[in-house]
Amino acid sequence: MSDGDIPFRKQMTFEYGVADEVTPLVRRIVARNPSGFTFHGTNTYIIGHGRVAVIDPGPLLDEHLEAIVKELEGETVEHIVVTHTHHDHSPAAAPLRDRVGGVVWGAHPRPIPEGVRTSESIQRDFAPDRELADGTLVEGEGWTLEAVHTPGHMSNHMCFSLPEENILFSGDHIMSWNTTVVSPPDGNMREYFDSLEVCLGRGETSFWPAHGPEIPDPIPFTRAYRSHRRMREGEILRCLDAGLHTIPEIVQRLYRHLPAKMHGAAARSVFAHLEHMVETGRASCDGPPTETTRYAVA
Repeated sequence: MSDGDIPFRKQMTFEYGVADEVTPLVRRIVARNPSGFTFHGTNTYIIGHGRVAVIDPGPLLDEHLEAIVKELEGETVEHIVVTHTHHDHSPAAAPLRDRVGGVVWGAHPRPIPEGVRTSESIQRDFAPDRELADGTLVEGEGWTLEAVHTPGHMSNHMCFSLPEENILFSGDHIMSWNTTVVSPPDGNMREYFDSLEVCLGRGETSFWPAHGPEIPDPIPFTRAYRSHRRMREGEILRCLDAGLHTIPEIVQRLYRHLPAKMHGAAARSVFAHLEHMVETGRASCDGPPTETTRYAVA
């Protein structure tokens, strides 16, 4: 496999509103919120049988909430856990708790200073019943979820390990269908690289992401994710060396294959890479890194 050659998996069999048993302990319901950032939509996972947990209830979509509630009829929801607080993951947590009970678990993102621009769709009023931290155990009848703090995509991003089936629910940190957007100021590329190393150091044999199908061979897949990011930073350095000093110029050179509507997201990732490259002494700029700063090779 060459650097940056990620073996994406884009074939996914599902029906909106229908719970599929994807492993003996795990059911999946896909929300109808497809987009260029969410693939077919957000995967909501139900863990266990009888006394259960729900991972990522998803966006505020009545159809999706009703599908979850219907699937849970006759069962007891003990826990509702959230990987992170983007609007396609966390907003349905409180309404689901109000309908079926359970304790909402999640973490807060880092505060964003007043006046600092962010393009992220973050649920600012997210209020978990209990705060997650790295290593937090959420336990039920026949299953255990261990929180694995993996900042980068968001500062409060958590993956969840299910040791009974050697699964890692990888949220948006590692997705099977596409790369992950890292958007400052809450997203951070140095943290993202560090979190990839965390996942590479674990022993789970499959990842189940928040968008897209299972990743059945996660270690080489995660290495390819890392290689892709390293390759992108090398491409950005070559752009700087060729006299392209602004983010729009670099995006036009590196992302000409993408439709123009995706260039905004690409610019956020380029910004995250440049911020990381300045921090590590490979690029330079006058003043703090911003979207409008002029950059050069250090």
